[in-house]
Amino acid sequence: MRIVVALGGNALLHRGERPDADVQTTNIVRVATAIAALAHDHELVVTHGNAPQLDLLAAQSTADAALTAPYPLDLLGAQTQGMIGTLLARTLHDVLPGRRVVTLLTHTRVRADDPAFEYPTQLVGPIYPEKPARFLTAKYGWHMAEDRHGWRRVVPAPSPERIVEGDTVRVLLETGTLVVCAGGGGVPVVADRATGALHGVDAVVDKDLAAARLAEDLKADFLLVLTDVPNVYADYGTPDQRPVLDTTPAELRDALPHCLEGVGGTPIAHQSMGPKAEAAARFVENTGQLAAIGALDAAYEIVHGRSGTLVRPDLPGA
Repeated sequence: MRIVVALGGNALLHRGERPDADVQTTNIVRVATAIAALAHDHELVVTHGNAPQLDLLAAQSTADAALTAPYPLDLLGAQTQGMIGTLLARTLHDVLPGRRVVTLLTHTRVRADDPAFEYPTQLVGPIYPEKPARFLTAKYGWHMAEDRHGWRRVVPAPSPERIVEGDTVRVLLETGTLVVCAGGGGVPVVADRATGALHGVDAVVDKDLAAARLAEDLKADFLLVLTDVPNVYADYGTPDQRPVLDTTPAELRDALPHCLEGVGGTPIAHQSMGPKAEAAARFVENTGQLAAIGALDAAYEIVHGRSGTLVRPDLPGA
């Protein structure tokens, strides 16, 4: 099978861990081990999150007195693709001797008229007290939103239209190469209507929705969304919480109304299950193939139907 694996933010950093290089280097061994179990029998494309790393680089760039202005998010996102990509590629090379492994920096095309540009919702960067937040808003024209512990920058999260290097990924797969790409949703770009030239935008693309878009373009057989819980739970965090093990896109959306509220423009809680569920639902609806959501360490078992939440097409006549 051709499988697109979407690694969650917990892949390199567990909740509460400091974003030190040695911590991420240690954690990546667990990731590579889980992926290697699948790589022996399947074509694999691996995507990954970048939120902690992007937040760190954004904070450093904003605080750097040598810069006239902080680096835009498209360039910071590209930096995280390289940093995380090299950790994944080196470790996968070690656990899969003889297998071609490559990290490919990719761009994700978005629409210049996407409504997300008018309603920025994605939290990025450090937490600021109110006074510095107002100063940064005035100086750079940033949008700020009050978080639980202070103020944070909010940026657009436009919907992914196409992975620009998708054809290159397909060629690499056909040569037996394991490809790491679309990190952090890819570098967001828009195309000039007259010339087709690509221009970076100060935004982020949801990593799971980008993985679903890539999986669809690659005609993948399976989208595997890996996170830090064993499966999706309906009514999560309530006395009625229950696991969802086998579902359809429509049933999945019905089970997660609060998580899914906001996909496409309105706010989504950071690290919620909503975007993961929506990514799985879209892929299954658009392709008729299978998707699943589950724990990183159970990747092999999820693909073989022994763990996780399976998302399958609606049965005809159901």
